[in-house]
Amino acid sequence: MALQGAGVPVAWVASRHAESARLMAQGLRDCQASDIQRLADQCDLVFITTPDAGIPDVARAVSWRAGRMVVHCSGATPVAVLQPAADAGALIGGFHPMQAFGADVQAAVDSLPGCTVAIEAADADLSALLHDLAHRVGCVGLSLPPGARARYHASGGYASQHVHVLLAEAVRLWQSWGATEQQALAALLPLLRGTVESLARSGVAGGMPGPVSRGDAGTVRLHRQALQGLDPEMRDLYDRLCRRGVVLAQAAGRLDDDQAQVMERLLRELPGA
Repeated sequence: MALQGAGVPVAWVASRHAESARLMAQGLRDCQASDIQRLADQCDLVFITTPDAGIPDVARAVSWRAGRMVVHCSGATPVAVLQPAADAGALIGGFHPMQAFGADVQAAVDSLPGCTVAIEAADADLSALLHDLAHRVGCVGLSLPPGARARYHASGGYASQHVHVLLAEAVRLWQSWGATEQQALAALLPLLRGTVESLARSGVAGGMPGPVSRGDAGTVRLHRQALQGLDPEMRDLYDRLCRRGVVLAQAAGRLDDDQAQVMERLLRELPGA
């Protein structure tokens, strides 16, 4: 939808389920539903947008023509899984928007502008084309070197998936005194929004708030004692995050060496011992 809205002709779609292809084609101007082989015969550029595990199967199942461009949209899967297409003379690459897409198609389209698209292609012309397509849909193209996809994709987990895990831990703490998840999120989401704004202004290390960043060992000690009493594994996760926080605070000049050593010693102690 975004590509067509930017004037790029989307002529054919295919799916394992014919009805899915038909419904998608109905929503696009001058687009036809087809089987994958006919699509590959007709299109200059083919995007493989299956789940990651299905990409190699598609690459092997199709008889590709020389000169075709075959690109998958996985963040973590190596471009090398498209080697069957390359062996047939096709140009291969990767095109992955760093954005979370849910079931709401229009919301997904609306979330595209401004996001980064990781682009990987050994062929310079294909790379330039993919960068142009990213630009047309309002995204920022990022050239990704071979072998970096899994690390790149894992970084997205820290900024998206793992945030949910951390908030789930915070909600558990609220629930420990009888509060609801709704009450917890009403209090914590404004804090999260402020944190994101601070990150944008001051960077990762410079904008970090909290007791670790100011060397407040007393507050960290109280946190650890409370968490140990509730769930030692939660306290262990807190300790691991604090240790990384000490490194960030030192990098930002917020902690000197003596303060960092005090914090490190505290984080090695078993609360209550």
